[in-house]
Amino acid sequence: MNFPVIKGAAYGLVHATDMLVHHGTTQTMERAKDAKSGHLEKLPGHLRSFEQVADYPPNQVYIGNMTPDELREVPRPWYKQAGFGKSHDGKFGAIIPEDEFIGLMKMADAFELVILEEQFQLRVKDKIVAHPILGAIKDINKLDKNPGTSEEIRKLVEEHIAQPMYSAGKLVGCVKRAHEFDEALSDHVMYENLVSKASAAFALQLLLSKTKLKAEEIEYIIECSEEACGDMNQRGGGNFAKSIGEMCGCVNATGSDTRSFCAAPAHALVEAAALAQSGIYKNIVVLAGGSSAKLGMNSKNHVEKGMPAFEDVLGSFAIHIGENDGVSPMIRTDGVGRHKIGSGSSPQAVMTAIVADPLDKIGYKILDVDRYAAEMQNPEITEPAGAGDVPLANYKMISALGVKRGDLEKKDLQKAVDSFGMPGFAPTQGHIPSGVPFIGHALEMILSGKILRAMIIGKGSLFLGRMTNLFDGVSFIIEKNSGFAESGFDKQEVRGMIAEAMRDFAKTLGGE
Repeated sequence: MNFPVIKGAAYGLVHATDMLVHHGTTQTMERAKDAKSGHLEKLPGHLRSFEQVADYPPNQVYIGNMTPDELREVPRPWYKQAGFGKSHDGKFGAIIPEDEFIGLMKMADAFELVILEEQFQLRVKDKIVAHPILGAIKDINKLDKNPGTSEEIRKLVEEHIAQPMYSAGKLVGCVKRAHEFDEALSDHVMYENLVSKASAAFALQLLLSKTKLKAEEIEYIIECSEEACGDMNQRGGGNFAKSIGEMCGCVNATGSDTRSFCAAPAHALVEAAALAQSGIYKNIVVLAGGSSAKLGMNSKNHVEKGMPAFEDVLGSFAIHIGENDGVSPMIRTDGVGRHKIGSGSSPQAVMTAIVADPLDKIGYKILDVDRYAAEMQNPEITEPAGAGDVPLANYKMISALGVKRGDLEKKDLQKAVDSFGMPGFAPTQGHIPSGVPFIGHALEMILSGKILRAMIIGKGSLFLGRMTNLFDGVSFIIEKNSGFAESGFDKQEVRGMIAEAMRDFAKTLGGE
């Protein structure tokens, strides 16, 4: 079978401490209840500098300067280790500071909703023009237009018709509402959507800068974040994908958005694989920006335990899917896993549906997969909040499933976990940790011969939308390329379909 391939992956991080304080949901809810709460008073003493964020080992893994296996050897607590900030720029991505990102938000604004203080705007433009990634994004000239005064910005915020934008603790701008009465176009929603759009554009430009893909070669974009744009008549019916492609010069692309909570990236990648394998589009990019609402989500627990407020970065990614080139790692579309409506919600039922069932389809056992990537949340973030080590819990369930199936002995359960598992290193941005952060590393490990295949697992909590109590889950296998490539439709499959149709037609004629 002529499988589609993954040709490249890129990952962006945005340091966002002021955004954490003023726009993270945990903080905004706390402020609404008690503006003088103890948590809000203590929080500033637990914020990290840009240098500390860049020096943090899990962040270096995310952008490709360290491998997950190297992270395993770093003693915990990771935040107390130093000397890992090799660079703000990585093999797969980069980390940028908050002031540059605020400038990028203005570049992402198509309706003059973002107002930046004049001197701040001038300073940040100089930084963006000099930046090797941000400087390549369209619409830098927006940073020459329509600056505001501090008084004007403060008045808009105080009148509750604009969201504040802070840098280094100072009010430097705001995002205005896009409609007087439409809640879907309120200043709060527009702020979050511009954050998502701008951070996704950052990831797309990283992909274009760090791979051979050219903007004009992209034919389809699938955006799969956890935000949703629209107006009062179709609250989440809008399209981030084309707006992001527009920023990066993807003049030949169209696109759409896919939503399924944390599992959306896995759904989107399967959709992209199908489009490439069918020959409908040759080059597809799956991407997602970050979520400002989830900044500092577990910060109360971190502050109470005297730790940094770890959730201080926006995460983003962009992944290039294409037709088989005979070299790039393949997506095994004959072994896609899915948590069906009737699968059941117990941990065993979920793992059976998204791990065991797809392996059975293609005749593999648990240990035939060299690495599993599922819910790659950084345990240093989740453990203080009482959620435990999420990746490790998943690996233990997969290993136990292998014992139950007879794929390994019970005495080898932990050995299997150590073999196919890895420490979590992704920021808790919902959709960001769901298997996708490992794809860049998986491509490199497969191409270098270190591993043969990996399984990417996306899991989601559909019950959060109060429409159902169901969970969600999708998985797929990335595998070493067979070295055989055809373009367009899978010709062997198409020939079989045509032959079968001709036989059926002949039978019909005979019957008449």
